[in-house]
Amino acid sequence: MIRCYVHRAGKTERADRLDPAWLAPGSGAVVWADLSQPGPDEAAILSDTFGFHELAVEDALQAVQHPKVEHYADHLYIVLHGIDVQLAAHTIVTHDTDFFLGPTYLVTVHDGRRRSIAHVSEICERSGLVLAEGPVALLHRIVDTMVEHYRPEIEELEDRLDEIERRVLEGEASLTADLLAAKRDIAMLRRVLIPQRDVIARLSRREFDLIDQEMAYRFRDVHDQLVRLTDDLILFQERVTGILDAHLASVSNRLAQVSKMLAVIAALFGPLTVITGLYGMNIPLPDLPGSGTAEFWQVIGLMALASGGMLLWFRHAGLF
Repeated sequence: MIRCYVHRAGKTERADRLDPAWLAPGSGAVVWADLSQPGPDEAAILSDTFGFHELAVEDALQAVQHPKVEHYADHLYIVLHGIDVQLAAHTIVTHDTDFFLGPTYLVTVHDGRRRSIAHVSEICERSGLVLAEGPVALLHRIVDTMVEHYRPEIEELEDRLDEIERRVLEGEASLTADLLAAKRDIAMLRRVLIPQRDVIARLSRREFDLIDQEMAYRFRDVHDQLVRLTDDLILFQERVTGILDAHLASVSNRLAQVSKMLAVIAALFGPLTVITGLYGMNIPLPDLPGSGTAEFWQVIGLMALASGGMLLWFRHAGLF
């Protein structure tokens, strides 16, 4: 589907088709052509009407491309990623948004699921100021909206780390899987955000003539937001490592306590085993005073006395 917005004579209009006359020099029009899931016929305008380089057109029609910015003779080709984070399922899906930026036009190519594109298009239909500022300002508005959508995902991840940390402090045992999943989510988000940050940094450094100083300042603000987000992810990664270390230390401490208790129990049964082993021998042993029944209770008393003595000694030594 092709959706076009054209700003001319001080007003913005929506059109379902692109008029090549709007692209002519001196037309005074600013055009935004939005291609959502373009078919072969719709995609043909990229090369036939706009005259974009065939390699850029081929990249724009592919499902996944690495974030990048490429400079051609009269336009820029930019690839950025939107994200669909499903933290409950520990999955992060990225979706390409391809931009062709020229002096009087902006072309966007995507799969139809871009929240930022939908948001900005709604603003364009309500106000003509968006396109009146030019295609670079329109690009900035879309990119800024994309970056704003990252922040709730980062905050949700932070809340999840707070919850895991609370459970660790409460002594919950089965948290290793949750911690490793959180660490994996942080790594995936970093792989998405760092390339985006590098692309926006190039747009903010005045490398390209299409972007003037004022627009460079705006892209610098977006770059600063991405820097803060990536810094937060670095802190999250350090934090989850510390939580994991604390959790493993807590598990090891509980294991040591259990092992110590089992060792004490085994030691207490040691004298009993020795005594019963001696009296279970099939050779004559010294007789204890009294009858056979008395001898039995005397052996039981000896065993209780030996275990009780060892128990008092362990308690005095602070072993439990």
